[in-house]
Amino acid sequence: MAAAGASYCGFTFFEKSPRAVDLTTARDLALGAPVGLAKVALTVNADDAFLDALTAQVPLDMLQLHGAESPARVAEVKARYGLPVMKAVGVAEASDLAALESYFPVADQILVDAKPPKGGELPGGNGLTFDWRLIAGRRWPVPWMLAGGLTPDNVAEAIAMTGARQVDVASGVERAPGVKDLARVQSFVTSAQG
Repeated sequence: MAAAGASYCGFTFFEKSPRAVDLTTARDLALGAPVGLAKVALTVNADDAFLDALTAQVPLDMLQLHGAESPARVAEVKARYGLPVMKAVGVAEASDLAALESYFPVADQILVDAKPPKGGELPGGNGLTFDWRLIAGRRWPVPWMLAGGLTPDNVAEAIAMTGARQVDVASGVERAPGVKDLARVQSFVTSAQG
């Protein structure tokens, strides 16, 4: 990932995800990551006991909260662990954008993702896009990252339409669920950099 030009590397701590890793694996990967690659832990409604174990064992640069965490919980996690926090917010329609605003005062970054399908088990990584016109030309007071169904084939269009300066990918560069394809990763980064 880093060799392809990625700036962030995410470790997924959600058992239902095909990308889930355990603390030992994440620790080993994080310790082997090159200097400058931001190591991000993706959690879903994690309690303090899990976050305590996670932050004690895995050297991290950021926590990504990808569940139903409230703004108050985001602030609490940020204060307790002293790490920057990225809050993921799902978007499917214009009314979903109001939820983004409630996190601006407490999150260091926002991940603008496609809302998962009703009844879906995964809060992200579903390979779904949303109507990018909903966020075209918007400016927010915190850095944000675009996610949701991005692939090497559509990432340049997504960036052009939304003005995103950062993008996130999971399933869009996999050859099978949870298995990254290095050629697709390189193609994605090249397309994203235009």
